[in-house]
Amino acid sequence: MKIVPTTLPDVVVLEPRVFEDARGFFFESYNERELNKELGFPTHFVQDNHSRSGRNVLRGLHYQVVRPQGKLVRVIEGEIFDVAADIRAGSPTFGQWTGQFLSAENRKMMWIPAGFAHGFVVVSDWAEVLYKTTDYYEPGYERSIAWDDTDLGIQWPLTEPPILSDKDKAAVSLKMASFE
Repeated sequence: MKIVPTTLPDVVVLEPRVFEDARGFFFESYNERELNKELGFPTHFVQDNHSRSGRNVLRGLHYQVVRPQGKLVRVIEGEIFDVAADIRAGSPTFGQWTGQFLSAENRKMMWIPAGFAHGFVVVSDWAEVLYKTTDYYEPGYERSIAWDDTDLGIQWPLTEPPILSDKDKAAVSLKMASFE
């Protein structure tokens, strides 16, 4: 597994070693021993999530104030622009973000540690996203930061307004966000 740094020190892109031939392809999408040894990050995952969304659907930016989740994100159909924003109090990169195109074709994965807000927008007709989490989903502790927050200034690859859930339409600015 190749580890590629991003503009945020704790967020990395993982590029698996892919074996392809006339029959198709094979790769390990997760190997706890290798990731522990190579990255030194906690790789104990407790939940797998799977979503399917259409073009311009934007999910996020989500985080949990109690039991924050680290996420290992990958795409099995289509393509997304995946974003992690540092919301860790006292972090030297607080309020900064990084984004990466993840697709079924490029097979890249992004590791987003606990303490980051996470979101993505679908840039293909459809995308299916799988992600492992280091803690369980706790709806009472989930919060959302507005996708278009001016302080974050995320450069989403959008050509028209995104399609949002009611929850994401009601998301607050980074300045107004609760971290407790």
